[in-house]
Amino acid sequence: MQQELQHTQPGFRVVNASISGETTTGGLQRIDQALKQHRPAIVIVELGANDGLRGAPIRDIEANLGYIIGKSKHSGAKVLLVGMRLPPNYGEPYVTEFANLFPRLAIRHQVLLLPFLLEGVAANQFQADNLHPAAEAQQHIMRDVMQKLKPLLR
Repeated sequence: MQQELQHTQPGFRVVNASISGETTTGGLQRIDQALKQHRPAIVIVELGANDGLRGAPIRDIEANLGYIIGKSKHSGAKVLLVGMRLPPNYGEPYVTEFANLFPRLAIRHQVLLLPFLLEGVAANQFQADNLHPAAEAQQHIMRDVMQKLKPLLR
């Protein structure tokens, strides 16, 4: 993403403040310090999948993400919310409610939404667990994120 931005929007610098395996609770605990340290113009919020895989209550995931979005906006940053989906073995009610929380948050907080980070990633571009994308998928994912990010870069 940084390389792409250097070509199209050279005034922007990407700071990856993510932690592998992070939950919304972890993001909630770190957001204030991250905003203070980096003073971002744009925050991409892509959290919740690990909460869902652990079966966390939807209301808790939604509350945590809402707080993170609210704090980011309050700091003056524009926000792109990135949605995720769960595998069907979590049961239709939970999977559906999980998927619905992202558009609901985007509407409530008036932020842009990329409905599903892994949309269009080919089946052979996933790791053996069929959950995590392989390196070959990164360009596709970056292009999708960049497409949604463009209005915020103005």
